[in-house]
Amino acid sequence: MTATGIYSPKPGAAPLTRMIAAQAVLETKMLLRNGEQLLLTVIIPTLLLVLFGTVDVVDLGGGEAVDFLAPGILALAVMSTAFTGQAIATGFERRYGVLKRLASSPLPRWGLMTAKTLSVLVTEVLQVLLVTVIALTLGWSPQGSPVPVFLLLVLGTAAFSGLGLLMAGTLKAEATLAAANLVFLLLLVGGGVVVPLDRFPDAAQDVLGLLPIAALSEGLRDVLQHGAGMPWGNLGILAAWAVAGLAAAGRFFRWE
Repeated sequence: MTATGIYSPKPGAAPLTRMIAAQAVLETKMLLRNGEQLLLTVIIPTLLLVLFGTVDVVDLGGGEAVDFLAPGILALAVMSTAFTGQAIATGFERRYGVLKRLASSPLPRWGLMTAKTLSVLVTEVLQVLLVTVIALTLGWSPQGSPVPVFLLLVLGTAAFSGLGLLMAGTLKAEATLAAANLVFLLLLVGGGVVVPLDRFPDAAQDVLGLLPIAALSEGLRDVLQHGAGMPWGNLGILAAWAVAGLAAAGRFFRWE
C-alpha cells in the first residue's frame, strides 16, 4: 500500500487575508513589547489624565476637570499611536531595510500598510478601554451617542496614520524621531488636549482649530461632555486631513 499522492506539495502564497492577519498580529506584538512605545502610547496619556484630573494645574472652567480632560486624552492616545509611535517605528524599519525586505515578500505593499493600520487600531482599542476605566474611576460622566465618537476616532486614526507614514517615508529615521516627538509635544499643548483653545488669542484659535488633534479633541468633547449630536465640522476637518495625508503618503513614501 502506498501513500503516493496523499501528501502532494502545494507551493504558493497563503490567502491574502491570512497574510494580512498574521502580519497584523506580529506588528501588534512588536508594538506591545516595545517599552518606549508603551511609554508614549499608554503611560504618558494615562499619567496626564490622572495628574490633570486630580491636581488643579490648568484652569478648565466650571464643571469636573475629568469631564473636560477625558475626551482630550482619548484624542492624545490616538495621536500617540497612529502618528508618533507609527512614524518612529516605521522610520527605523525603513532605515534598517526591514520594509525593503517585507516589500519583496508575497504580501503586497498595501497589505503591509493595512496590517500596520490594523495593529494601530488594536492598540487604540486597548488605550480607549484603559483611559475610559481610569476616567470613570475619577468620576467621569460621559454623554452623547457612541456613533459620532466611533466616527471621530476612526477618522482621527486615518488622519494621523497618513501623516505618520508620510513623515516616516520621506525623512531619515533620526529626523523622524525628533520631528515626531516635537510635533507630539506641540500638539499636546496647543491642540486643546489639556489646555482649552479659548485660552489662546482669537487669531491663534482659528488656526489651531483646523489641526487634526484639535478637531478630534473638540469633537469628542462636544459629544462626550456636552451631549452634542454629530460634529460635522470636526468630522469634515479630520476627513480632509485623512485624505490629504494618506494620498501624500501613498505618493511620496520611499521604501528604501
